[in-house]
Amino acid sequence: MPSLATRVAAETLRLLPRKRISRSLGQLASRAPGRRVLERAIAAYVDAYDVDLSDAVVPADGFRTFDEFFTRALVEGARPLEGDERTLACPADGRVEDAGPITPGARFLVKGREYSADELLAEDASRFTGGRFAIVYLSPRDYHRVHAPASGPVHTLRHVGGTLLPVNAFGVASYPNLFARNERVVAFQRAAAGEVATVLVGAIGVGRISVRFEPSVMTNVGRGPTTLRYEASSAPVLARGDELGTFHLGSTAIVLTAPELACELRVSAGDRVRVGRALAQVGGAP
Repeated sequence: MPSLATRVAAETLRLLPRKRISRSLGQLASRAPGRRVLERAIAAYVDAYDVDLSDAVVPADGFRTFDEFFTRALVEGARPLEGDERTLACPADGRVEDAGPITPGARFLVKGREYSADELLAEDASRFTGGRFAIVYLSPRDYHRVHAPASGPVHTLRHVGGTLLPVNAFGVASYPNLFARNERVVAFQRAAAGEVATVLVGAIGVGRISVRFEPSVMTNVGRGPTTLRYEASSAPVLARGDELGTFHLGSTAIVLTAPELACELRVSAGDRVRVGRALAQVGGAP
């Protein structure tokens, strides 16, 4: 049972105009303040969250905005891929919140709370029953670009409307069905052995998610939810490890796999992971 202070904090946050606040923060982060102000802000953030910039691409004249710093790219080779094409890769740097089976009714448990894949994906997700899921939480210190866990074309891209609640431990404990309530983007890929869905879940803060291959889709900027279905001839094709999208402040990436992949998970709750680490083995152990 959450403490009284936690319950009060959760209820207070629930009453705030979270999306409006997040949009304002996003606008602020995208502005170019004075060089000295920006450098001090970035230095304070790096110190507060122990951010490692040793593998980041830092412009010769420094970052122009706080958002440019937060969404920084990595130097080539910083995140090597483990395994081969039958190995699903971790989509993001962060901590594994939970991982396990998708049970009958397309449901799965996260920290003891039950979630519906139907609600998360905003469609009938029964085809994922018997598959596997993994949730990676990105903390403020982490690299915030999300990468494709598998190779294959994206047949559907969906922007699902919703609120913006915190996705940290406080949020998971305080708000039932959290990941299916927050605004999010879902990319459905046809991998060689079966379907893989990658969900980018927004959070309070800037709350913006951009998609590398589809600039028309961006969350929390006043654009309405949309679903794009691609013809086979024009579908964006991603290789395992290709950049999929970017969080413009911290959040969560979720991977769901269809049962025909017969995945054996290579991660467990609590693991620290990085992009490219083996997330699951298709067809079980080689």
